[in-house]
Amino acid sequence: MNGMEEMLSLEIKKEIADRYFGFRKMIENDSREYDEQIRRAYRQLENEVGFDLIRLYILLHRESLIHEFFRLTGFRDPVFLDPYLLQSPTIRRRLFKGQPIRGFTRHARFHHLFFDIYLRLQQSLESYAATMDRLVREGQAIVEEIEVFQRKNDLSSMMGFLRRLDSNADAGIMTGELAALGDSRFEEKMRIQAPIGADTVLPALPLLPPLKTCKGKLKDLVDRAYGIQNHPEVQHYGR
Repeated sequence: MNGMEEMLSLEIKKEIADRYFGFRKMIENDSREYDEQIRRAYRQLENEVGFDLIRLYILLHRESLIHEFFRLTGFRDPVFLDPYLLQSPTIRRRLFKGQPIRGFTRHARFHHLFFDIYLRLQQSLESYAATMDRLVREGQAIVEEIEVFQRKNDLSSMMGFLRRLDSNADAGIMTGELAALGDSRFEEKMRIQAPIGADTVLPALPLLPPLKTCKGKLKDLVDRAYGIQNHPEVQHYGR
């Protein structure tokens, strides 16, 4: 290979490498950002959904009433339900500290607190569901992006082409077979891993029904829960 051919070969190799690794880097950046969005969604689940769910669990106090709440609202999964949370005075004080208080009597404050949390939780679940829907669609788009990239950038073909730029035309059959085997292993090693989908990592939670559709039955449930409350830090709601 003379100097001109060698220079042309280097230019072609550089162009192929720049294009391949440029697009690959874009996809890898998209995947890293997607993973970070999933972590943010989990924090959203904990901070906006989890804490309010636990507050409702504590107000209902007994697991039998909590499961009746599930039945009335269709909230199927006992997510964030831990019997320890119902018994820990420290957790109760921390979760109810600073909660807005409405009503003149203890009974009224208890009812207002429960339904204020319910409405806030309803909005948080709608926001979380929208986040999940967006992340599922973005994850599918990244998977499709990877499939297109790998289809258009067949590493075995690319390596074979680059090798032909450097090799003699009469290279042996055995050499070609060994090179093809090496290319296959290299391609597998370089394959871009698709990110884990949000619907695999994060729970899909049902929405709460509009309060007007179940408030009557929930009021009866809250009355029963109020009758068994004996924790001052809950009765005074953060005072």
